[in-house]
Amino acid sequence: MLSEAIFYDTLRQGLWIATITSVPILSAALVAGVSVGLFQALTSIQEMTLTFVPKLLAIVVVFWMSMSFMTETLVGFFQDHILPMTTGG
Repeated sequence: MLSEAIFYDTLRQGLWIATITSVPILSAALVAGVSVGLFQALTSIQEMTLTFVPKLLAIVVVFWMSMSFMTETLVGFFQDHILPMTTGG
């Protein structure tokens, strides 16, 4: 039986892994959004696709660049924490 402390520790580690893996994408979206917003404020261009397309491109590029880091982090967490608990080790 899984004790309460182990459950909460694994949950805490899982949330931390989710935070670490989402930081590159969220920071790219933030930088792209602020940059486009500043550009729109300076030029008075209020086009909706101007905010969506650069942000989407930045997210896709950063996701492509950090995909190996995210995969290694998630696989490592799964192999080090989740599999031993399910197999009883």
